[in-house]
Amino acid sequence: MALTPLNALNAFLAVGRRRSFAAAATELGISPSALSQQVRQLESRLGVPLLTRTTRSVALTDAGRRLLERAGPSVEQALEALQAATASAGEVTGRVRLSVPTISLSTVVTPILLRFAQRHPQVEVELRIEDRFVDIVAEGLDAGIRPFEAVERDMVQVRLSKRFRYVVVGSPAYLKRKGIPQRPEDLLDHDCVNILLPSTGAKYAWELERGRKTWRIPVRGPVLATHEGVLVAMAEAGLALMYAFEPTVAPHLKRGTLKLVLEPYAAWVEGLFLYFPSRAQVSPAFRAFLDVAREVTAERA
Repeated sequence: MALTPLNALNAFLAVGRRRSFAAAATELGISPSALSQQVRQLESRLGVPLLTRTTRSVALTDAGRRLLERAGPSVEQALEALQAATASAGEVTGRVRLSVPTISLSTVVTPILLRFAQRHPQVEVELRIEDRFVDIVAEGLDAGIRPFEAVERDMVQVRLSKRFRYVVVGSPAYLKRKGIPQRPEDLLDHDCVNILLPSTGAKYAWELERGRKTWRIPVRGPVLATHEGVLVAMAEAGLALMYAFEPTVAPHLKRGTLKLVLEPYAAWVEGLFLYFPSRAQVSPAFRAFLDVAREVTAERA
């Protein structure tokens, strides 16, 4: 296909969203070298660099970030309109791009996705499973799912879960061997597997509360990980205590392979929310996803 400004713009947007020429080339069905050429020609036409490239990474320049934020939604809507023109009457088509944290997968995301896929099989849902903070506008995403406290206040927020607790748990074998902590400060004398924050590389300080008093405990232990599933396995095996999203460990608590400790100090959070920009022009595909999310959430409530 001959190069046109729209072809080149779509090529740049794919690279900007994925931060990868290889992944974007796969999405567009062209070679990475052809894709790189299109982006370079667009940069030459505009007279500004849009991407900073190294052998290992791709990053947006300030100009590239502005172009992605302003042009991305419009181009996406245009492509969806072309796809909708060939769809059957009333059929929803297009793509929904979401950033979701690990803790939301089993309890929130999977029930919504199952119903949505059955109802709207022509819509492709792209899930980015990541526990870092994500600028969904800059990365060309439709929406994200995060705890209420992590959502910027200028976003539209749709509740997907009830309030829940973060709890400290340990296996019966560990508690028998090391004893049961009675106060938050006791955690400093225990082995604790811990979350490694992907955005900063820092260890997570466990947050506990009772009444108006709060604690942030800088625990120590043998394993750090960015994925909660690994930590659950380590705690269940008796290696250490763990700080967890209560619905994630609920099956283990029910089976008795993990037990709650320091329960009076468990910290409550407002729940998980779907969020998206308040000024966004919502696509038909995302509107359909939003309707299913609200429907499933209302039934579960």
